[in-house]
Amino acid sequence: MAGALRAARRRPLELCALTLRLIGAGFPRTGTKSLQLALEQLLGGRCYHMHEVFANLDHVPIWRRALRGDPPDWNRFLANYVATVDWPASAFWRELGDANPEAIVVLTQRDDASTWWRSADRTILEVARLDAFPKYGDWLELFHELLRERIGERWDDASTAMTAYERHNEDVRNAIAPGRLVEWRPEDGWAPICRALEVAVPPAPFPHVNTTAEWAQQSEEAEVK
Repeated sequence: MAGALRAARRRPLELCALTLRLIGAGFPRTGTKSLQLALEQLLGGRCYHMHEVFANLDHVPIWRRALRGDPPDWNRFLANYVATVDWPASAFWRELGDANPEAIVVLTQRDDASTWWRSADRTILEVARLDAFPKYGDWLELFHELLRERIGERWDDASTAMTAYERHNEDVRNAIAPGRLVEWRPEDGWAPICRALEVAVPPAPFPHVNTTAEWAQQSEEAEVK
């Protein structure tokens, strides 16, 4: 397995057009936006993040069908991407891993479940609590389906959500071989990712974006407008 992974990481990008190089398996609010930017810099290709859904609303019904047991041909659907992080893709880490057996799997996480909950509670769950979000069509329905499927009907309950977060992380650890799995926190920066991909650490600082403070500021600015 290790030899195959090393060969895949050294393979020219153009020969990997129909396979993913890296699959993010962590919950949202675990540094996924920062990691997206870092991976696009390291791999020279696009990384699928929830923001890709906002830009491609025709993907919403595809993800909703997948949640109901009717997935797309994953490598065809994601043929324009070299990596995936964040929901909805990370909700399908197992399926994407099976479809791309040479890809690295990165479990993004926070220091503990309570740290993750505080971030999610003040950001993405504020959106989930809205009755409608017409700007993005049926996206809110997709988000609610993800929350119910991956956390539970009581997704807005702190204890339920934190238990689901911890259970999810353990499921990933138990399913992915140690030589393939990278556990990563935002403060880890470049080193673990570059080591797994066998690429040099860039001289620029690791990107840290979409923090809770930035989210709050953007929300305030939107309300003013």
